[in-house]
Amino acid sequence: MRTPRKILFSRLLLLALVLSPASIPSLAKDAGARERVFFLHGLGRSSASMFLLKLRLEKQGFEVISKDYASTEAGIDDHVEWLAGELESCCRDEGRRLHFVTHSIGGIVLRAYLEKHDLPALGRVVMLAPPNRGSELADFLSGWSVYQMAVGPSGQEIGTDDASVPNLLGPVDFDLGVIAGERSINPFYSSIIPGPDDGKVSVERARVEGMSDFLVVRHSHTFIMNSSEVAGQIETFLRTGAFTRGELELEPEKIEEEKHGDPAQR
Repeated sequence: MRTPRKILFSRLLLLALVLSPASIPSLAKDAGARERVFFLHGLGRSSASMFLLKLRLEKQGFEVISKDYASTEAGIDDHVEWLAGELESCCRDEGRRLHFVTHSIGGIVLRAYLEKHDLPALGRVVMLAPPNRGSELADFLSGWSVYQMAVGPSGQEIGTDDASVPNLLGPVDFDLGVIAGERSINPFYSSIIPGPDDGKVSVERARVEGMSDFLVVRHSHTFIMNSSEVAGQIETFLRTGAFTRGELELEPEKIEEEKHGDPAQR
């Protein structure tokens, strides 16, 4: 006759076997099937700039891949080839969708990549403050040597002229949501940019033909990715293909009024 201790041990062993991932295929499958999100940071930034957003999306169950690339040391074509190599090594397995979240010039790098490379596993994309039609600030600063040293070749390629990289790219043909900011922490830069802007990119120039949804929020170019509300909108778009509508979104007329004042009072 077995002792109570042996009986208890046997029951614990049986329970461990029953609850092991190998004995529950559905749980094991779910654990390995988390949807992936690849981050592309902005010009002169690093993966650290996206760290808070990474934590928030991971908390919501996404697997996040966030890596540094030499954004100020090469041109956009070079960044495209870097991205091609990264995706080939990490994300070519069958059956798992790959979403993207980009900030600023990271969106242009992704658009340029997708025009040159096929990505069958492509899921949804959210771009934060992208210069999809270039930036007037890049036009203004392009002749300054200090700007050229600070932003490198990439910063010279995102102007508003027809020959700039963003304007040479065609309409998007993937599921894209764009979030533009209309708060600036640099009044001088904003004075150069026509219309509502985030201090680097105008709201209007963040748009791109073919996008699925567009949202304007009260955040600056530099810190837009740190907003918990923006993180929630990103999660919603990645899961549903649309942003939610509510207090976070600003009407175009309200944006213009807040930047320049009520036209009736001018």
